[in-house]
Amino acid sequence: MNILNTLTLLAGLFIIACSSPKKETPEEPAMKTSLIADTDNGGITLPDGFGAIVAADTLGRAGHMVTKPNGDLIVQLRDAKNGIGILAMRDSDEDGKFEMKETFSGVAGTGLGIYNDYLYASSDTSVHRFRLTNNSLLPDTTGELIISGYPKQSQHDTKSLTFDGQGHIYVNIGAPSNACMEKVRTPGSPGMDPCPLLEHHAGIWQYNANTPNQDAYADGNRYATGLRNVVALDWNSADNTLYAVQHGRDQLNQFFPDMYTTEQSAELPSEEFFRLPEGSNGGWPYCYYDGQKEKKVLMPEYGGDGEMVTEKCEDKTLPIMSFPGHVAPNDLLFYTGDMFPEKYRGGAFIAFHGSWNRGPHDQYGFFVVFVPFTNGNISGDYEIFASGFVGPEPVKSPGDALYRPCGLAMAPDGSLYISEDQKGRIWRVIYNGTGT
Repeated sequence: MNILNTLTLLAGLFIIACSSPKKETPEEPAMKTSLIADTDNGGITLPDGFGAIVAADTLGRAGHMVTKPNGDLIVQLRDAKNGIGILAMRDSDEDGKFEMKETFSGVAGTGLGIYNDYLYASSDTSVHRFRLTNNSLLPDTTGELIISGYPKQSQHDTKSLTFDGQGHIYVNIGAPSNACMEKVRTPGSPGMDPCPLLEHHAGIWQYNANTPNQDAYADGNRYATGLRNVVALDWNSADNTLYAVQHGRDQLNQFFPDMYTTEQSAELPSEEFFRLPEGSNGGWPYCYYDGQKEKKVLMPEYGGDGEMVTEKCEDKTLPIMSFPGHVAPNDLLFYTGDMFPEKYRGGAFIAFHGSWNRGPHDQYGFFVVFVPFTNGNISGDYEIFASGFVGPEPVKSPGDALYRPCGLAMAPDGSLYISEDQKGRIWRVIYNGTGT
């Protein structure tokens, strides 16, 4: 072969090498599980490859949950059942269902978490903790008062909580009001300006997680404000930031029928998913978020007309995502496990309890959605992950739904627990990659 032919051959090989497609890094496979889903997934619908096991049933008004490192599940009841507010359960034969169930404490409510080997649980007026003991199913049941002095209120009284891993506990204090009206839930009543409820309500307060006998206000730092009511609250370790999903205001058409149609009232305002650095202000009660217009507008109680934006709304914290109105976000969980496929890792699951005031339309919600995140930022639209909770027929009233999703928790193996508070059922969602 002469020099010219050799050079031609080498050039061809170089072109082929450069034009060959690069090998893409394969998606990290999901962790396989030996658990076997129920044939009907406990009545719910999930994406292909996922299944569900009814892990427990008829518990009472099951709400927020937390898992211990050994896999035990602790569930708080919204209302005490026979004087008991917390249940501890163990899957002793590792079939995905809880055979062992024990109860302790009268601290019913909505707020549960584990931090520094303590179980924290909130009532509507206080936060307590119980020391976890070795491999015992129950903690030390004597308990210790951490925070007290939250006012008794007739609405939005749940005290959801979370931790930042740096010694702080965050607690929601909802507003006992729809829109800070002078006359509570009265058509045409103006809003109080300034709203006096903002001093002690409608925000997230930060405390020292390790100090007992703290006063709700004297010892707390108002971390974020202008949030009507936050039941779904979680700390995202990926960007070390607090996140929350708010329950928006109700009854725009009922109170201002000349300004809002029933169709508008069913969709407005949007439920807001917030990223909450310290000092955030969601704008309640002066503003609500219109997801179709993608802006905060002035509430009608303060002179708004559904379009108006004033200085009261211009500098308020905007949501990172919004959802249809009145679907009631009740829990938020950032997924850090490795059972589910790569797309779910670092993303957020949100449990929606379902609406009560979208009439005359069917009520809506009653599902769990997934929001993808990449490097601490939303990387796509939300998708409905788990549905079918209402049953086969549309519902006009939330009480007609078979189940209403309420709480979320992740097991050590990466499976996902979903609780509901109509009958007290808990599903364990697994991934086996074979479809359902």
